[in-house]
Amino acid sequence: METIKLIVFLPLLAAIVAGLGNRMLGNFAAKLVTTGALFISCALSWPIFISFLNGSAEAHVVPVLDFIRSGSLDVQWALRVDALTAVMLVVVTSVSSLVHLYSWGYMEEDPSQPRFFAYLSLFTFAMLMLVTADSLVQMFFGWEGVGLASYLLIGFWYHKPSANAAAIKAFVVNRVGDFGFSLGIFGVFLVFGTVSIPAILEAAPGYAGSTIGFLGYRVDTLTLLCILLFIGACGKSAQLGLHTWLPDAMEGPTPVSALIHAATMVTAGVFMVCRLSPLFEQSHTAMTVVTYVGAATALFAATVGTTQTDIKRVIAYSTCSQLGYMFFAAGVGAFGAAMFHLFTHAFFKALLFLGAGSVIHAMHHEQDMRYYGALRKQIPLTFYAMMAGTLAITGVGIAGVFGFAGFYSKDAIIEAAFASGTEAGGVAFAVAVFSALLTSFYSWRLIFLTFYGKPRWSGSEHIQHAAHDHGHGHDDHHHAHDDGTAGYHPHESPVTMLVPLALLAIGAIFSGWYFHEWFIGAETGGGFWKGSLAFNEHLMHAMHEVPIWVKYSATAVMLAGFGIAWMAYIRDTTIPARFTATFSGLYQFLLNKWYWDELYDLLFVRPSLWIGRQFWQRGDIGTIDRFGPHGAAELVQQGSKLAARFQSGYLYSYAFVMLLGLVGLATWMIVQ
Repeated sequence: METIKLIVFLPLLAAIVAGLGNRMLGNFAAKLVTTGALFISCALSWPIFISFLNGSAEAHVVPVLDFIRSGSLDVQWALRVDALTAVMLVVVTSVSSLVHLYSWGYMEEDPSQPRFFAYLSLFTFAMLMLVTADSLVQMFFGWEGVGLASYLLIGFWYHKPSANAAAIKAFVVNRVGDFGFSLGIFGVFLVFGTVSIPAILEAAPGYAGSTIGFLGYRVDTLTLLCILLFIGACGKSAQLGLHTWLPDAMEGPTPVSALIHAATMVTAGVFMVCRLSPLFEQSHTAMTVVTYVGAATALFAATVGTTQTDIKRVIAYSTCSQLGYMFFAAGVGAFGAAMFHLFTHAFFKALLFLGAGSVIHAMHHEQDMRYYGALRKQIPLTFYAMMAGTLAITGVGIAGVFGFAGFYSKDAIIEAAFASGTEAGGVAFAVAVFSALLTSFYSWRLIFLTFYGKPRWSGSEHIQHAAHDHGHGHDDHHHAHDDGTAGYHPHESPVTMLVPLALLAIGAIFSGWYFHEWFIGAETGGGFWKGSLAFNEHLMHAMHEVPIWVKYSATAVMLAGFGIAWMAYIRDTTIPARFTATFSGLYQFLLNKWYWDELYDLLFVRPSLWIGRQFWQRGDIGTIDRFGPHGAAELVQQGSKLAARFQSGYLYSYAFVMLLGLVGLATWMIVQ
């Protein structure tokens, strides 16, 4: 009982110590306190996870305190521990502890290390509060907490205008999603009379088919509630329409990208849908919406990822695409497969982000892959780590023998979409296979551009000039033409950065192979997930019995993607230029991210700025200042000058004024 409290509150305590102690505490002490707290939380989380795997643990709730009592609203602050929580505990604490350790090397020369580590620990605490929530109000607290910590971490280098803009963009876009989420919570309380998650899920079947008034119409109650809640998930998990903040969030330090935007915060939406899966299952329409949005996101992000040249943005769009896979898995009812992919994805995506950080560190903060090449001999350990991550995300494996993490989890989602037998599932299956082809292409494109071919970072083409301040923008793009000085020679990262890469590589290699039976086994999965999410045993059986061509479709497109990338970036490097010249319209469309940012700029940003300028120029300056501070101040000033003229110091002047006063008073009395 006390163990779960330690897991959750140790990161908060560490964040308070490091944040308030700041530079008085010193860099080393702040790093030691926060990293130590996270490793303790991680060490305590794994036994809980293992106990649920072997069936020796039962779901339970640990009360913390009474939170809100107002009328019929009774919110208890309690920590729920079940199989779903156990999975998220190991994901959050494992990735966060390794990111803390990695940051020792990556942020070594930053002058604000205590602040950075305090933010990391604060984020981890908020995420742990979210995944242990026993009520929707407590989940909302963690939901908003990770949003705040994300804002602080994305804008950590606040002296950079681009970082500030990215932080504000993430905060505003998430507020749009959170508005839908909060409406969903209000609606749930209105309908069910409680915000307790177990009580809501137990009562949900009784409301199937009922209707409720909304915006002047009668709509299906559970469909409305699920879609409102899903809007919140779209914002937090960067689904199509509310995805625009995620790529820009790469402005934060690379460890932030690995922690928040690959492994933990962006999976909060998937976790929420799976936590409320018995509620979502009651609405076929809501499940269909989740399926189509997830499939559309997977396709959109995969197509955009093929054209990006910034190494972190490629991985960011990859994250967006993989989240789409998780959502449409949940949409077709394969909640276990969605959580399995969330679990494996945390390891290999964090590995890819931290590996990219190691490359950026080696390349003196250059992020453009066009100025890499032939780095496998310069930074071999980073190369092997990123190869493990790439083999995992592309789904390399042999059925019945061994496969990397994505081979089990991503292929399971593709098979589940086909096995669902629905129209939405069929569309999701087709999109998933094509997206897997694109995933393989852009993943191997990244590897080939970065580690193979000729070096493009020295000699007569491009070189790295002297470093700008390490503490002020590690991830800035930085390249220039050769001016005759010696080229910069890449170097391997320090051991504090390599150890996390090695441990995450183990997860990327073995997590799918070792855990797949517990997560998606037709019988074992039902036992593992019992009481924590809806597990469709019929779908799990059907998933394992799909036609052979379905089982091998993901492997076939993975090999095709690898072959295309090898042809274009190893064998004949003129192919990309010729392709973009031939299909320039398509290339520009994908390079500009389907013009979503331009569309939002036209529809929302410019009108908002225009309205703001009107209020500022005409309202604030033209009206309030004119007749308020400026007008009143001017009136007082002129009145003071006039009054000062009567202050001559001569007796006859004062007598004259008194006489005028008496005449005025007498006149008023006579008139009255």
